[in-house]
Amino acid sequence: MSTAREPRLRSENGSSPTGATLAEIARAAGVSAPTVSKVLNGRSDVAPATRLRVEELLQQHEYQPRRRSGPAPSSLLDLVFHELESPWAMEVIRGVEAVARTEGLSLVVSESAGRLSPGQSWVDAVLARRPVGVILVLSDLDQAQRDQLTSRGIPYVVIDPAGDPGPDVPAIGATNWQGGLSAARHLLELGHRRIGVISGPARMMCSRARVDGYRAALDTAGVPFDESLVAEGDFHHETGYTAGLELLARPDRPTAICTGNDLQALGLYEAARELGLRIPDDLSVIGFDDLPLARWVGPPLTTVRQPLVEMAESAIRLVLDLARGEAPATRQLDLATRLVERSSTAPPAA
Repeated sequence: MSTAREPRLRSENGSSPTGATLAEIARAAGVSAPTVSKVLNGRSDVAPATRLRVEELLQQHEYQPRRRSGPAPSSLLDLVFHELESPWAMEVIRGVEAVARTEGLSLVVSESAGRLSPGQSWVDAVLARRPVGVILVLSDLDQAQRDQLTSRGIPYVVIDPAGDPGPDVPAIGATNWQGGLSAARHLLELGHRRIGVISGPARMMCSRARVDGYRAALDTAGVPFDESLVAEGDFHHETGYTAGLELLARPDRPTAICTGNDLQALGLYEAARELGLRIPDDLSVIGFDDLPLARWVGPPLTTVRQPLVEMAESAIRLVLDLARGEAPATRQLDLATRLVERSSTAPPAA
């Protein structure tokens, strides 16, 4: 930790304690400039105590490396997912790769194994690679990790952040609240009044926003909210199936269910089939995402389209603008969702 006797760093023009040079950081830490360079580049051959000391000084004095003029054709872009086991991830990869290819960038794709924040080993690998930028999907960085990337001049953008990213974190999302509203409103307009929900994880902001939109639609229509009709899932088939069985086994079962994503809707399809219920005659189902598979299930799935490819394209363009030192028009953007009506919804049976 810094002390009152720590030397006050000055920039090259002597006007500010911030904007310190690498040599000044080295002098303050009591190490050589090559040692600071090793820390900056994520090298492992630095003692932990020395690394911590240098990191603290880099963050305290807002060290900024010289900004690159633009990505070279062989540059790398890091793309890290909360999870990769989903066609959802493939849509994001498709959007990022399309822009990366035109920019001459190569992708490094990884996952944080279900954690909302990737571990320190991932950060160390990124620092060693020195990519043009980092895109995180349904994930986030803690403050120390953000500081490490910032001190190396590695910009980052979050797609669909797991929590509130704060006003300074570049982020691309979708209008999840509006999507939840439009799904529930569609069912209400068909005449449904007992509408269940199988949500995504409550810790994820996008999931909470979709449920809040559903509740707003009920409130607007004067339909009381019944908390027992809301089951939490995890965006996988299995919880669509298990939560679907629970909701549909009720004596006062819902006549329609909004799911947190298309994969949960497919799990709900299986639960309904197992219970002898027909979609949409006995049960209306709405998904979220509009993955390509939504058109080919039987019956084709009514869903809320989340523009995943466009979100990915916007994220990579934003991170490249930041890497080039350009001021983007906006650092946070929510792209519009829209309801796609197919054959899985109908008026409730008499």
